[in-house]
Amino acid sequence: MAAVASLKVPVLMYHEVADVTATPSGLAVAPQAFADQLAYLRDAGFTAVTAGALAKILADGAGELPERPVVLTFDDGYADFHSRALPLLKQYGHTATLFQTTGWVDTMLGSRRMLNWCELSEIAEAGIEIGAHSQGHPEFDRLSDDKLRDELEGPKRMIEDKLGFAVPGLAYPFGLWNKKVRRAAREADYAYAYAVSSAVATSGSDVFTLPRLTVQRTTTMERFGLMVSGQDSLPLRLDRAVSRASNVMRRAKVGLRIA
Repeated sequence: MAAVASLKVPVLMYHEVADVTATPSGLAVAPQAFADQLAYLRDAGFTAVTAGALAKILADGAGELPERPVVLTFDDGYADFHSRALPLLKQYGHTATLFQTTGWVDTMLGSRRMLNWCELSEIAEAGIEIGAHSQGHPEFDRLSDDKLRDELEGPKRMIEDKLGFAVPGLAYPFGLWNKKVRRAAREADYAYAYAVSSAVATSGSDVFTLPRLTVQRTTTMERFGLMVSGQDSLPLRLDRAVSRASNVMRRAKVGLRIA
């Protein structure tokens, strides 16, 4: 078992599992590539745990994880999670956490179908953890206090009412947060929240801003191996630099609009 004090846990963020013929999104991972990644994790001795299981151990400072833990998370709630990702997860013996955008349930997002409540119930029954990912996928750090509260509390209540179990976890849309958002998530009775950050989770990670690593269509197996290794590789440092620069530019634009 891995010691809590020395934890380095890769938390992977996925969106769609679909070929380029089904979606042009760069965040979609082809089914064969996803299968190859799951096989790599299995063969390298990784054991998947849920986002909530990791967050609870980090929050309590006690507990046990497998020797090589990994967390697989999926954002938004695309229907291909049920048709493609779930069968592959079962095949390779991995669990996962799905963060659902409740306003998108049983809708079309462009040409892609989103999960319906029946599919979400089957996913939960298969042992997949389901968390919240807002109602309408807004940028949380731009919302008024009232709107932010609605986007946090509404999805939590809806998933709990529809599926019949507590929803302790949240993923921030776009990975965006600030001190107000973090505080509001805690006040909305979440136990943890995930951002992005291009870094592995450690024993020192804040359970309301837990980092994730983005897996996308262009992620090669070599790059994937570096991501899950726990090493602070050059590609991860470059990802963080690009993300920081993007956030600086974004905040500057917001400031100009407000002025």
